[in-house]
Parts: sequence; structure tokens; C-alpha cells
Amino acid sequence: MKLSLPFGLFSGREEPPKETIPGKALLWLIAAFAVLLVPQWDRLPVWLIAACVVLAGWRWLAQMGRVRLPGRWLRTGIMLILMAVYIATVQGRFTVDTAASFFVLAVGLKWLETRSARDFYVLFFILVYLATVNFLFRQDILWALVNFVAIALLLVGLQTINAPDLPNAIGRGWKRLGLLMLKTLPVVILLFVFFPRMAPLWSVPMVSGQARSGISDTMRPGDISNLAQSSERAFRVTFGGEAPDYRDRYWRGLILDRLDGETWRQGDSERFFRPGRVAIDGGVGDLEPNQYDVLLEPTDQRWAFALDGSEAVSDNVVEAEQNLFRFRRPADSSVRYRMALGNVAASSAVQGLSPLEQRRYLQLPAQGNPRARELAQQLGSQLSPEQTVMELMRRFREQEYFYTLRPPTMPEDGIDALLFDERRGFCAHYAGAATFVFRAAGIPARVVVGYQGGDAGANNEYYIVRQYDAHAWVEVWLEGRGWVRVDPTAAIAPSRIESGLRDAMADEGSFLENELISPQRYSDLQVLQWASLQLDRINYQWQRWVVGYQGQSQMDLMSRLPGGVGMKELGYLTAGIVGLALLVAGLVSALGMKRGARQDAFRRVVSSWHRFCEQAGVPVRAGETPEALAQRLSRAVPAVSESARVFARAVNNHYYSASSAPASADDTRRLKRLLRTMKRQRRNGPEPVPETRTPPNE
Repeated sequence: MKLSLPFGLFSGREEPPKETIPGKALLWLIAAFAVLLVPQWDRLPVWLIAACVVLAGWRWLAQMGRVRLPGRWLRTGIMLILMAVYIATVQGRFTVDTAASFFVLAVGLKWLETRSARDFYVLFFILVYLATVNFLFRQDILWALVNFVAIALLLVGLQTINAPDLPNAIGRGWKRLGLLMLKTLPVVILLFVFFPRMAPLWSVPMVSGQARSGISDTMRPGDISNLAQSSERAFRVTFGGEAPDYRDRYWRGLILDRLDGETWRQGDSERFFRPGRVAIDGGVGDLEPNQYDVLLEPTDQRWAFALDGSEAVSDNVVEAEQNLFRFRRPADSSVRYRMALGNVAASSAVQGLSPLEQRRYLQLPAQGNPRARELAQQLGSQLSPEQTVMELMRRFREQEYFYTLRPPTMPEDGIDALLFDERRGFCAHYAGAATFVFRAAGIPARVVVGYQGGDAGANNEYYIVRQYDAHAWVEVWLEGRGWVRVDPTAAIAPSRIESGLRDAMADEGSFLENELISPQRYSDLQVLQWASLQLDRINYQWQRWVVGYQGQSQMDLMSRLPGGVGMKELGYLTAGIVGLALLVAGLVSALGMKRGARQDAFRRVVSSWHRFCEQAGVPVRAGETPEALAQRLSRAVPAVSESARVFARAVNNHYYSASSAPASADDTRRLKRLLRTMKRQRRNGPEPVPETRTPPNE
């Protein structure tokens, strides 16, 4: 029963298409579209996902005959309404996210005008392009498999539209797709490995409007404690030699040296670096014992994390001031870079601080936190700078200060409240308070933000640093020693620095309390931990050797081949692989044609029978079955009735049986005998009865 809707909603007057889309093929297309939306579910607006579901569902209901597709004017109205909603949502922002959302909207609207087989092919190629768009946002192996599943659904739908009435079309389509993949996979792998990978002439930063987890260039009380509730990966590290102890893994990212009320910021803007092209494969060759590789997750920031005293080995990171490292453009995708442990901090200890730097690292607001200022003056007037630092750390260590992921809300003069009243906070609270006291005592100090620690991955091959490893500590300037790391957290909660946040929060029970499905929360379930690490290991290798397989990685691999392979040799090798693949394909095709020629003997006999029917006044109709043709031939030439029936049954069994085995020589000889018998019966029988022409629309 068809739905009857008011206002002529489905009253389009367009002519019906001459070549409609089979329902099975359309269903495969809709299923592929649904799968392709999954990787972007957290990026697309809710209204856009709902609109895509409604539009695709509308098209399917029209296919089932429940509703009609809209006419031209209604389609235009729907498009204008959705475009207005899109513009209101975007609000003038132009990012990769908004561009991808617009593309998805265009695909959704395309369903309303997908009426013929030609429209099916257009939408097929559009959805293939949508799969490539997904790779801009997610490149993990799991999401790659999701995209490949969608492509497989599209290819099965393509087979279905070309042979909609083929028996067991679905099973045969998947079988044919699997065989095709097995045939092409070796060539694909060889081309992936050997095809020359040259750096792009230019690159466009993937500016995204989506917020990412990670540290930022400001620090307010509670920021890092909120970040510590996330188990997302920050980066992975592979060491060429022995990894530093857990307590020594301080990953420096950026320095905050200006206190603005309760917020720590970067005092001066960092020096300009000329934007560079995409360089995500900085780690190449074997690691030296003092080197380590970092595979950083996308941050949309320019800072690179490194251990204190490191030097850049790969050229995709550059050294900035204060022994920090930066990319030439924001890390909008996973980036791999290589560092080496050196001793660059020693040179800065001799240089001293300039008057400008002295003012920079002693800056404090004019007012606020009087009790902390009074404590600093007492310490500074009685002790040397080094003794002042040690005394404040002793105070943290011996008095009742608590390290917590549930810090109280600090009132005005929050540093006073933390040091003298609440005595409960996270690393950011204590680092900010200690820096305030040191500066008030006349000691240059700064807050350093980064990560501390990192857990071993599968088989201890690498280390995983997660967002809950985010950390803040202090660096103070001491004459003759330079910048010295001072970590209040190490005095208050030594277990956090020695073994990690999980152990430090064991008594409080607040570790990942908001992430109920995170495997890292359930450390007592060994099977779950093992499975999580193995999955991470697979994804890590995928990121390193597939996603990160770029020019430098390729040349490093080629250099290990006998004789060494350069870019020119790679070109020759790639051309040889393509030529060999074409040669093999040609040979296989020639063998198939030769084998088909042997099978064509059966087809030639059928063609001879068709000519026999034409001579008898029985023209062959397009799409007519052998049995129907035999019945018309029997009415025209009654003498050949029995032979024609047997002949048609043999042809029908050969072409339309479940086995569909190649015709044997005996089958062909039997068919020839039947054809000769029909010719003899026609000569010896009465005159043929002319067939009555039927109207074309019968």
C-alpha cells in the first residue's frame, strides 16, 4: 500500500527513467554509505547525520514503492533548507571539518536524484571519494578496515547492477571480489613498496575545528587534572638502547613563564619558523644506542616532546629556545621524529641570564596571595637560593599535603588557599604555587609542561605515553648550575614519579573514574591488558610502516638492497613491475581466450540453430529463452517439434544449470546431430507455416 501524503509532497512530474536501479544494487550502495559515515560520526553535526539517514531512507522507500521521489522544485527547496542550516552551523569557519561536512551533505542530497543506472555509477564514484576523505581524519588500522569494507560493499553493488538476475548473485559477487583481490594484491604490495615517493611541492595544513585532547599553551588550576582523566595516547617512544628509568622520563613540551591572575601563559611569542611541507617520516634507519624515535599523535600544535638534554636527529623538527623543539607547522597528523640524548644543557649554565630574562622569570602580579609572598620573603632573607628550594621541597614532603585528582575549587588567592588551607591539589597546582614562591623569593623560575613516565607496550618493544601522564613541574635558575628541575609532585607523591598515576591514585580510587570502558582502568584484568597491548602493537606497526612509509623511509629501505637503489633505479624497477604485471595479465587473458575458443564450439552450434530458425521464418527475439524459441519453431515447422524441444533443453541445461560446467566434446557433437536431424526433418516434412507477427507491445 502506498502512502498518501498531503500538499503534493511526492508529486514530481519528471519522466520515469528508462533504466531503473535494481533494488539489490541500491541496497548495497546505501549500506556502503552508512559504513562510510561511521569514521566521521564524532565530527559531523547531529542534524547532518539525521538528514543523511532521512534522505537515504527516502530513496529506499521510493525504491520499495512506498513513496515517490521529489520533483525538481521540491528537491531545490530541500537543498536550500539544508544549505541554510549548514551555513548557520558553520558560522563563517572554513576548516577541513566544515569542508568534509559540506561534501557529506552533497552526497546526502544526491540520493534524491539517483533514479537511473547512470546516477548509480555517479554516486558509486562519489562514495569512493568519500572513503578517501575519511583517511584525512583517521588512519588507524581499524578505521582503514572500515573503509575497505565500505569499498567492498560498493564493488559488490557494482556487480549486482550489471547482473541483477544472476542466480546466487551475492555469493558469486563476493567470491569474484575475493579472487580479484588475491590476483591484484601482490601487484599492489609491490607498487606500494617500490613506487617512488616524492615529497609534495606544497602542502595545505589540515586546520580542523575539532578540539583534541592534550596540553595547551595555558595552564589554569585544574586543567591538567582534567586531562589526567583521559587514557588517549599522546605518543609512543622506541629507544635504541636502554630506556631511562621511569622517574627520569620527563618529556618537555613548552614553558609557561607569565602569571596572569590564576593562569600561566607563554610570556613571549615563539620565534617564527618558515612553514614546511608534510614530513611525517622523520625516523629512518637503525636507532643508535643513544637515540629514540617518537611517534606523536595529532595535536594541531607545533611543539614536539623530548627528554631533557636531547638533540634533533631528523630534519622535521627544529630546536627552539630553552632546549625545546618545534615542528615547522602544526602536527595535524601522526608525526614520527628522531632525537638523540646529548648534553646541551651544560652550555647554557655558563652563559647566565640577561637582565631581560631576569625580569621575565621573576614576573609576578602586583597583588595577591600575601601569605605566600610572606613565606617567600622569610625563606629568601634567611637562606640561599638553593637552600630556599630545598626548604620548600622539605615542607611539601614532611607536612600534610595531598596529591589528588579531585582538587577543591580554589577561591581568590588560590595559592594561599593551597599552601596554607586546603593543602590538596594536582601537579599543576603545586608547580604553579612553587614557581610563585620561588619568584617572590627572588629566584628565577618557570613552569614546564609536558608528560612524565610512560608504560611499556607489547613485549617491551616501545613505550606508550598517554594523556593521564600529562605533568607540570618547575625549573629554577641556580648560579653555576643553570636551569635545574624541581618537581613538587616528587616530594608530595613519590609514587606518581616512580611508577605512574595509577599507583599514586590507588587509595583515592580516582584513576580514570570517568572512563568506564578504558582497558587501562582495569589493570587487574591481565587478559584485557594483553589484548589491548597487542592491538596497540598492530596499530603501531601500521602507523610506522604503512601510514608513515614516505620518501625517507623508502630510500632507507631501498639502500639495504644489494647494490643500493636510488630514485632513478626505483623508477626503472616500478616500470618493470608494471610491465611484468601487464605481461602476466596478457598471458592469462590469452590463455582464457584460447580456452574459451574451445568452449565456443557449443556456442557456434547454437548460433547455427538461430540461423536455422530465421530461415524457417521464426526470427529470434532478444532475451528469449531456448524453450520459448523451440515452441515457436514447433508451431512453424511441426516436423521438428520433438528435436527442437530436446535441443532447447540441452542448451538451457548448459547455460542455466547450477553447475554451469564447460561444454564437453560429447555435448557439442550431440547438439550437432540434433541440428542435422532438424534440417533433415524440415526438408522431408510439409511446408513451414509462416509465423504471425505480434505487436511490439505484446
